[in-house]
Amino acid sequence: MESLLPAKRARVIVDTDAKNEADDQFAIVHALLTPSFEIHGIVPAHFGERRTTESLRESREEVDKLLRLMGWQGRFRVEDGAPRALPDEATPVPSPGSGLIVEEALRDDPRPLHVLFYGPLTDMASALLEEPRIEERNVVVVWIGGGPWPEGGPEFNLSNDIGAANVVMRSRLEVWQIPSSVYKRFSVSYAELMDKVRPHGALGRYLVEQLIDWNAHHVDRPIEFRSLGDSPAVGVVMAPECGASAMRPAPEFDPAMAYVHGRGHRPIRVYETVDARFVLEDFFAKLARFARSENPRLGLPETPSTG
Repeated sequence: MESLLPAKRARVIVDTDAKNEADDQFAIVHALLTPSFEIHGIVPAHFGERRTTESLRESREEVDKLLRLMGWQGRFRVEDGAPRALPDEATPVPSPGSGLIVEEALRDDPRPLHVLFYGPLTDMASALLEEPRIEERNVVVVWIGGGPWPEGGPEFNLSNDIGAANVVMRSRLEVWQIPSSVYKRFSVSYAELMDKVRPHGALGRYLVEQLIDWNAHHVDRPIEFRSLGDSPAVGVVMAPECGASAMRPAPEFDPAMAYVHGRGHRPIRVYETVDARFVLEDFFAKLARFARSENPRLGLPETPSTG
């Protein structure tokens, strides 16, 4: 399929706090398996210090692990993002990841550059502060983050860099926001994961096992599901009309993460729904096709898990 779409493929960078929870892994693999995407790089991101003091390193190790499980080491450029949030709204935290964003934003290409953020907006804000010319470029920021509209409130991705979110919202970049009221509706059950993901080689086994393990250690109640909350970012780039959205003046955020309206910023696209069936079934099908092509022995006795 890739040979049929060379001039129409979406230019994509994935910025991911990959080891924060257990859903980034699914959205990373989904983006890499999407033939209509031309992946220009993966940027591992920090996720604060509430769970670890080494969040960036852990995200990088998780990205590298997924690429090894796919047998795709060295296939994509991987550049570390900032190790921490912006110190203030005027000071970037330069990194190889923000440098990659600047480089690709300034590249002479008629296609828009889609930068998918599964975590905080630190690297986008740093890129803007380092190189303001990218505001004039054809860049689309797709962000999983922010609380329900129009009030807002506590939300994990936003909490890890409120200042960066304000920098991006004040900019002239095109932003597609997928708030928590939308991304939390991407739930899958363990039964579905066991049937549709786990059978597909070492990669499928790892995706499911790490998700169940994360729930077991971090959820204090009986549970047999998980929201794959980063996956909508992949879906809306594949098909922007796979959900209902509205153009709304860009807000800012106060320290309590409430939306602050009326600041006169340009409109952004705010998704109100995204078609979970379309996005999740697309992932399940692509994973199955990948496993068949990469492992002709699939269906025979499995080798021990590398996860």
